[in-house]
Amino acid sequence: MTDPNFAAKAYTNSLNVGSKAGASLADDGGVSFSDFLRGSLENTVGKLKAGEQMSAKAVTGDADVTDVVQAVTEAELALQTVIALRDRLISAYQDIMRMPI
Repeated sequence: MTDPNFAAKAYTNSLNVGSKAGASLADDGGVSFSDFLRGSLENTVGKLKAGEQMSAKAVTGDADVTDVVQAVTEAELALQTVIALRDRLISAYQDIMRMPI
């Protein structure tokens, strides 16, 4: 039979390893959540601007219809993703606020 404290020691060691790994990720130059979110929003804004520019080119006759549809569809998808993320963040915040103390 094994030591009864073996499971407790293993659990404690895994917690220590997990906390060190999370700390080293930020210390080693890993991407933080805020940096990831900022990059995603900048990408979305870029896609929205590209869709607007392509629509303007379509009005002047400088762009192909398929290119316009593709740019607008990409912009719409990016915007829907941001809206879904916003809704999930608000829902998570509301769940946290409802938690009993």
